[in-house]
Amino acid sequence: MSNKNGGDFGSFFAGFFIGGLIGAGAALLLAPQSGEETREQIRQQSMELQHKAEESLDEARQKAEAVAADIRRRAEDLQMRSKVILEEGQKHLTEAVEETKKAAESVGKPPEEPAAEVE
Repeated sequence: MSNKNGGDFGSFFAGFFIGGLIGAGAALLLAPQSGEETREQIRQQSMELQHKAEESLDEARQKAEAVAADIRRRAEDLQMRSKVILEEGQKHLTEAVEETKKAAESVGKPPEEPAAEVE
């Protein structure tokens, strides 16, 4: 099988699984046994199938919860890092504003005259 399309394997597996279920059902219905035995086999297999489906659902739910928890943790981490970067940026901006004010004040002052020398 080529791995060009990830859906190919999933489609194949789903078709294989469904075909197996249909084949098992046909074998049960066409088997040379009494109707009561066939119905009992169908009940048993349907209970087993329901149990397997519930287990698969539980596993999928657990995996989804684990992925959600991981995403939540990563989002919180990203939020904290963003907050730190924002605070650093605000600090640098405040420092730049203060330096600009100081530079503007020093430019705006008239030059100081040297004191007259006494002879």
